[in-house]
Amino acid sequence: MAHLLVIPILICHSFLPKERSLMRKEQGFTLIELLIILTIIGIIAAITVPNFLKSKAAINEASAIRTLTTIATSQLSYASTKGSGKYAEDLEELHAAGLIDFSVDTETKDGYTFVVSSTSTRNTFTATASPTTPGFTGNRYFFVDESGVLRFSKGAAATSSSNVLSQ
Repeated sequence: MAHLLVIPILICHSFLPKERSLMRKEQGFTLIELLIILTIIGIIAAITVPNFLKSKAAINEASAIRTLTTIATSQLSYASTKGSGKYAEDLEELHAAGLIDFSVDTETKDGYTFVVSSTSTRNTFTATASPTTPGFTGNRYFFVDESGVLRFSKGAAATSSSNVLSQ
């Protein structure tokens, strides 16, 4: 009879506390562990987000340069074909002539605003690209005219006297 009483006591003594300690370990992360993980994620975000924004601005600037090159080439094509030696007055006229696609005709593309203008005699033209949000969508302003030379400026609109963009 004493033998029968010892077995239940051993079972209760050895089995139940282990089960309770196992349950505690399986409940999830502690608050400290979660805070450490959130801190690590915050540090990674603080490092990567500014780099991402800088690379996005550089991509937008490269797109603006390509678009201004397209506009300058389209102006030269327009003058030699449809314009009888005269340049197009604006982007809409270049689009109507089929020389630029609709994405350029909208005047805003990849974080830059494009403006094309021509003199009253239409013997010259200028095209500019300005960041829609300076410092965020781009850092440089761009300019091209009938000479085909791309120019840039930081902090202010580019003009015919701005630095030449070396490619």
